[in-house]
Amino acid sequence: MNHTTNSLDQASRPVEGMRGEAMRGSGRQPFGMRERLLGLDEEIRVAVIGAGAMGRGLFYQCRVTPAFRCVALADLRIERAVACARELGLPYRIVEDVAGVHEAVRDGVVAVCEDAELPARAEPVDVFIDASNAILAAGRFCATALEHGKHLIMMNAEADLAFGPYFMQRALANDVTYASCDGDQHGVIKRLVDDLTLWGFDLVMAGNIKGYLDRYADPTMIIPEADKRNLDYKMCTAYTDGTKLGIEMALLANALGLKTAVPGMYGPRAGHVLEALDLFDLETIRSEHGAVVDYVLGAEPNGGVFAIGYCDHPYQQQMMAYYKMGPGPYYVFYRPYHLCHVEAMDAVAAAHLDGRSLLQPRYGLRADVYAYAKRDLRRGERLDGIGGYACYGLLENRSDNEEAPGLPICLAEDVQLRRDVKKDEKILLADVAYDPHRLDFDLYQRAQEIT
Repeated sequence: MNHTTNSLDQASRPVEGMRGEAMRGSGRQPFGMRERLLGLDEEIRVAVIGAGAMGRGLFYQCRVTPAFRCVALADLRIERAVACARELGLPYRIVEDVAGVHEAVRDGVVAVCEDAELPARAEPVDVFIDASNAILAAGRFCATALEHGKHLIMMNAEADLAFGPYFMQRALANDVTYASCDGDQHGVIKRLVDDLTLWGFDLVMAGNIKGYLDRYADPTMIIPEADKRNLDYKMCTAYTDGTKLGIEMALLANALGLKTAVPGMYGPRAGHVLEALDLFDLETIRSEHGAVVDYVLGAEPNGGVFAIGYCDHPYQQQMMAYYKMGPGPYYVFYRPYHLCHVEAMDAVAAAHLDGRSLLQPRYGLRADVYAYAKRDLRRGERLDGIGGYACYGLLENRSDNEEAPGLPICLAEDVQLRRDVKKDEKILLADVAYDPHRLDFDLYQRAQEIT
């Protein structure tokens, strides 16, 4: 099949039977992603791990996106996975071993299981999407998926941050693709950054818009809000106390080689995102730090993201003023929404069809999120991790933690304090007793060594 034809008639309509392999081999991609998916001969078989808010959404998107089929759904609370299948009216079968996954896929039903290791090892799975909120366990089953030749897509930002460089290495070794998923803020911001740098602007700030922030939120006080949104209590707490924000922006920093100007970022309160030009000292940030990650608090458009670019060429400034983008040389580019699972599948398809990653830690663990005490903590207490009662996370440059390394928030689960820690005090790695051979600490160390 000749894909280099200049015929407008031929190029404007889908080609029947075009396969992903042919598209990769041709070196050209003349169609949009939907058209490419419609032309595939074979399904893209997906396993989704986690049947919470994100997992349910991805399960749905697999049904409505051309060429995709969710063949397996895993959750420790198997009743949630069953409820997903029933909600969409899809036939399912509860399985307890890898052979059961194979049989379910062969019979055209969704393999539902508790153990994510089963789809990670199953041959009829092309893409493995982690939408769980696990960290330690995710290190195990995501690594298994890579070793068994699955493309790995992370909607689990916590494990993505903690183990990303290690996952990237294992993906390369196994000739598969590892990527952060689209739809969450870091993925959507990455697309904004790709656009403005392609247009010739220098990146100054990759920015998030945070609606509400309470560093001291806990899983009890958050119950009414979490129930309203059908969210896990600890996850909703992590959104509210800013830990999730820090994790997402750390992923972006590690993908683009960015920094934070101050621990935790500035995060000024704003009425609208366009006020960012006045609220940040962009000249100082640019001269002292280069491109950074940061956020504005409470600004419209709520749920949006932004990036700030720089261009001082007189012609471009004149044209940007004509396009009502302001006098320059700093410009705010923003998007009024991010749609999480709704936007996810383009990045999944790109990983499978093209071996292309939307976002991965190409600069290693350049930034990380470290634990700070939510309240006065006593020696001997066990920390309860992300979104718990004990600590919140602040984004910092890893280079600023070399003399007295902080405790990464992603490792702050079930470790015991060696000393008293005051409210808002940083918890150092030396302040906790932990097993360095525990899987999450071991994989995190491997990730650090890769950088």
